[in-house]
Amino acid sequence: MSSLLVVTSSNVLLPGQDNPSPATIEVDLTTGKFSAVHNEKKNHSDYQNVSDTNWIDAGDLYILPGLVDAHVHLNEPGRTDWEGFYTGTRAALSGGVTTVVDMPLNSIPPTTTVDNLHEKRKAAEGQCWTDVGFWGGIIPGNHNDMVPLVNEGIRGFKCFLIESGVDEFPCVGRKDLELAMTALDSSPSVVLYHAELATPETDPSNNVPESSNPSEYNTFLTSRPPKLETDAIEFVISLQLEHPSLRSHIVHLSAAEALPIIRKARAEGVNLTVETCFHYLCLTSEHVPHGRPEFKCCPPIRTDENRNELWEALLDGTIDCVVSDHSPCVASLKRIDTDGDFMTAWGGISTLGLGLSLLWTEGKKRGVSLGKILDWTSVKTAKHAGLEGVKGAISVGYDADFVVWNPNAEFMVTKEVLNFKNKLTPYEGLKLSGRAEKVFVRGTLGWNYSYGGFEGLTAPGRLM
Repeated sequence: MSSLLVVTSSNVLLPGQDNPSPATIEVDLTTGKFSAVHNEKKNHSDYQNVSDTNWIDAGDLYILPGLVDAHVHLNEPGRTDWEGFYTGTRAALSGGVTTVVDMPLNSIPPTTTVDNLHEKRKAAEGQCWTDVGFWGGIIPGNHNDMVPLVNEGIRGFKCFLIESGVDEFPCVGRKDLELAMTALDSSPSVVLYHAELATPETDPSNNVPESSNPSEYNTFLTSRPPKLETDAIEFVISLQLEHPSLRSHIVHLSAAEALPIIRKARAEGVNLTVETCFHYLCLTSEHVPHGRPEFKCCPPIRTDENRNELWEALLDGTIDCVVSDHSPCVASLKRIDTDGDFMTAWGGISTLGLGLSLLWTEGKKRGVSLGKILDWTSVKTAKHAGLEGVKGAISVGYDADFVVWNPNAEFMVTKEVLNFKNKLTPYEGLKLSGRAEKVFVRGTLGWNYSYGGFEGLTAPGRLM
């Protein structure tokens, strides 16, 4: 029996393309990697030794590289009632994500020591439907854990410049970061910043008048002004200039007011990259309903004008990539069935499984090509996570992670279509375009929409 899987289509998205074109791709099932790419649509007769099982003619459906979501909170071990490796990676795969990189929080313990990393990996074994990598964390006093974690395969290190919301992952100050960055200077790593920095003037607890209604979104939005982000990013740049060889990365940029600061720094050669999220590109503050904290995240969803500026920054390259920042919790912490209090509800948006459809639906309105969208969600995210050359493209030698995508399918977001654990999302009720029909991880089928999704399939994911 041939160890070759062959996939052909009139629409294959290859590296550097804005739009798909006819191609045939070959996958070596013994290695799980792409072994050949032909810029034409071939026939089964060209592969007489390939069985019907290993021959896929997708017709006019699109073949896309699997997405790399470099910002996901899977919360296991410790908070598996919020999410877990099994449910989170299944949700990701159903939307065309074939690799996720797990954040160091909100698991207990967080990924801040080698022992904690081992505990997380042990919890993940045998559960993953996507490939999974790990970010480490910087907290006060763990600078001596940086290099050992790098040696264990940690891709980079996340820190908070403002309280994280969980006690086991406290925020850091300049001295903590100087120690950690000095330890990392000679390593191929990156420091990721939750870039909100509170001063007495901007501290969220000081920005809410007593007369404000906590169930109104504007009350929460006012408490997290853009200045929290701009002050933080200026602080990050000042640190990065002291450690020029170590890349700094801004996670989940929300405030368009920070864009001129970022553009100026990068024009001056500062080693800085930036991500934003699906929710900042697809949702706006003007349309957040009263008492609906499933829309709450930090930093917050801002105005439609702000959203448009983020799109422009993606298109001109100021923002590098787009991620989910999937950050779920149990329903009670969202306070939807109690008082709808934005100020005390957990801040986090649940997105896994919806991101590509969200960006495709919104991007089409703006004339954005599918190639651009996959560049932001596959190519650039893979590079950011240290996976360039392995993930993020349909190219010889890369892992054979790919999606059979129907760009014309439409569906309504309901609880029934969500595969993550707690079915709370601000996208419920939206009509989206584009659907993952089949998803392959290293050449192994992990999702088949027409045959019950995961029915009869086994988890193909590995820990990276």
